[in-house]
Amino acid sequence: MRTIIDVARGVRPADLVVTNAHIFNPFIREWEENSLAIQDGRVAGIGKYQGVHELDFHGMAVIPGLIDAHVHIESSLLTPVEYARVVLMHGTTTVIADPHEIANVCGMAGIEYMLSTRKDSPLDLLFTLPSCVPATPLDESFEILKAEDLAEFIGREGVIGLGEMMNVPGTLNQDPEVIRKLALSVIREGHAPFLTGPDLQAYIAAGIQSDHETISLEEGLEKIRAGMYLYIREGSTEKNLKPLLPIVSANTADRCSFCTDDRHADMLVETGHIDDCIRKAIASGLEPELAYRMATLSPAERFGLHDRGALTPGRLADFCVIDDVNSCNVIRTFKQGKEIRDLPYLPPPACEYLFRSRVPTVEEIRIRGEGIARVIGIIPGQIATESLTYEISGESFIDPGRDILKVVAASRYDNSRVGTGLVHGLKLTEGAIAGSVAHDSHHVIAAGTSDEEILQACREVIRHRGGMVCVHDGVSTTLPLSGAGLMSEDPYSRVFEQLTQLNTMTDMIGAITNPFMYLSFLSLTVIPALRITPGGVFDCKTFAHVPLFIDDGET
Repeated sequence: MRTIIDVARGVRPADLVVTNAHIFNPFIREWEENSLAIQDGRVAGIGKYQGVHELDFHGMAVIPGLIDAHVHIESSLLTPVEYARVVLMHGTTTVIADPHEIANVCGMAGIEYMLSTRKDSPLDLLFTLPSCVPATPLDESFEILKAEDLAEFIGREGVIGLGEMMNVPGTLNQDPEVIRKLALSVIREGHAPFLTGPDLQAYIAAGIQSDHETISLEEGLEKIRAGMYLYIREGSTEKNLKPLLPIVSANTADRCSFCTDDRHADMLVETGHIDDCIRKAIASGLEPELAYRMATLSPAERFGLHDRGALTPGRLADFCVIDDVNSCNVIRTFKQGKEIRDLPYLPPPACEYLFRSRVPTVEEIRIRGEGIARVIGIIPGQIATESLTYEISGESFIDPGRDILKVVAASRYDNSRVGTGLVHGLKLTEGAIAGSVAHDSHHVIAAGTSDEEILQACREVIRHRGGMVCVHDGVSTTLPLSGAGLMSEDPYSRVFEQLTQLNTMTDMIGAITNPFMYLSFLSLTVIPALRITPGGVFDCKTFAHVPLFIDDGET
């Protein structure tokens, strides 16, 4: 502190002075031509300073380091350190991550694994503790994490709050375990899809402060007016940015942030991260200064991170240089005043995990009966599904002509459990796909146009103890996921290549864009409407497993 005060007063030279910079100030949403004095990784002052080293930016635009308000790193298919290598190139210097994917499959050891990686990267990995493991009482996980388990992590470096509270019924009904979890931290993340009216008011009254599951303008406005922080999400399949942008104004920008939630590595490499959210927001008509505010100071203030989010005295010298205010292409990234470049690949630590899945038999996935069937309906650009009904008959019940495919979920934890259902919207005309990423329990999940190809895809996933597989003409294309069956342990460049190969194959069999991400969410029981689990078809509205075929007397 003594040194930085002396530098700020001009008594001694700074470590580094960045000159001729077009600097964005998110407090007032304005730009100014000025210089930054940087000392010991922090901004000492703005103005004319002398430095041991000087760096002339020749009038280029400089913005604070970008912050992702909510992400599941495992969904990138990369280990945390490889994920960091990618997003740092896109100007992100801080992420708020909820490790509930790996917590579901590894328990407390999974949280420890994620925390252990913080030291291996310049990216600030800050974690919220997964509040719902398993996601619901009817779901499976490696172990049940109770409030007393999570309490062991409170106060640990890198832990900043309680992760998304997906147990909305438990919150509203004042479940004692939910209340104990909410009492662990003053920062409480939310998960409130389609929640409205008195139930939304009660959910917020319980102390939950944010939501990233909002998909409509009306829903978002209701939550903002009730005092929630709103994270506007743009993931691989969750396309919520454009519909929600009209919410953002000079009056609301301090309550709005960007988040990516779930983005595969190929999208991160090709399209970007929070910089991509900024570009899309500006292209959709949002004032650039509001977009930059949402990507920097807004999430910093939401999480009480008063040491970042702006390039003002005393804050971290986290910033990036962009080509133009309107295009936001990141040219250089600096973390605590040091430029990030040429970060090496580091082999990840070992990640032990349980994987008991076995290949189902043909009999186990056979559909028996006929009539009006419940069919999971994929909604493009969303992770919510529709509850559709179709007249089903015949031998296989698979009808690519109507885009009706069989979907199978085989338990990761109890190999006696296999569920079978039907899905509409994957658009496969031949072949099959399978994966061991299936939110949130992460069973083996597969869908396809024939039982033989579905089982072949499952067999390949299980042979690798986790992965993503496309079967076409009897040939399997595979991305192994040796990190808990969720993440590849390879460099991101290799993962990008393998994802590209998989995408080429899924294109050949007619699949929807990002089919593996859509497939992975077909088992997510905490978002309406219809899902598949190893217990069979699950109705999220009644919160119960239901028969595949509708009874004659059922409405």
